[in-house]
Amino acid sequence: MSSEVGAVAVLSDVHGVLPVLDAVLAEPDVIAADRVVVTGDHAAGPQPVAVLGRLRSLGERALLVRGNADRELVALARGGGTSIPDPVAPWAAAQLRPDDVALLAGLPHPAELTVRGFGRVVFCHATPRDDEEVVLVDSSLERWAEVLGGLDPAVRTVVMGHTHMPFVRLVDRRLCVNPGSVGMPYGRAGGSWALLRDGQVELRHTPVDVAAAVTAVATGSTYPGAEEWAREYVTSASSDADALRAFGPRDGRPTMKGRLR
Repeated sequence: MSSEVGAVAVLSDVHGVLPVLDAVLAEPDVIAADRVVVTGDHAAGPQPVAVLGRLRSLGERALLVRGNADRELVALARGGGTSIPDPVAPWAAAQLRPDDVALLAGLPHPAELTVRGFGRVVFCHATPRDDEEVVLVDSSLERWAEVLGGLDPAVRTVVMGHTHMPFVRLVDRRLCVNPGSVGMPYGRAGGSWALLRDGQVELRHTPVDVAAAVTAVATGSTYPGAEEWAREYVTSASSDADALRAFGPRDGRPTMKGRLR
């Protein structure tokens, strides 16, 4: 674990969308942050190599955490299978260079920093114990206790991604934060991220020219369905209500009607 750091900008779920990532990284408070933490699912999308290159350019300021899609891209690139239904995943895996595969294969999950005003902060993708399970802003306290039960009691802040919806909530005195998604937002187009600074959490949103971002993805990718993919995900065609209905059964609650487009 490193020594104490100051401001931390947290991004998540870039999913191979370069124009929105670039817009978020250009934010003054992201530029000024001591560390930039990206909590997984970096490259499973239409611009995987370009996004990994951009994240590499941040150098030692960046802490990249492994997401479930990153793990599955590595498996695909090494000749294995995947449980990801999106057809962009096999395509993205095929684009990765050996150094990209090695980068994704070596990412930690979870990771920890000591942050001024917060103390020890755990950064993960889905939950600290698993990169794929679901916990939501309205999950029960029993579900939260289950997924956070293995943490050291001294860790009072947990930052996660995976569900693409931003929130901050207290869970039995522990602060839990989801910055939302950069590349596949549910509920509002643009790049969602969070700033941890001096003991305060700020949920931030970077607006983008959505039509221009869709065009940039379509023209900057060789994926055959890039434009259609971008029109689905970069525009936030699925709302947060759609996402909650779709993900809700995966946190153990009674089945809810609805599906995620």
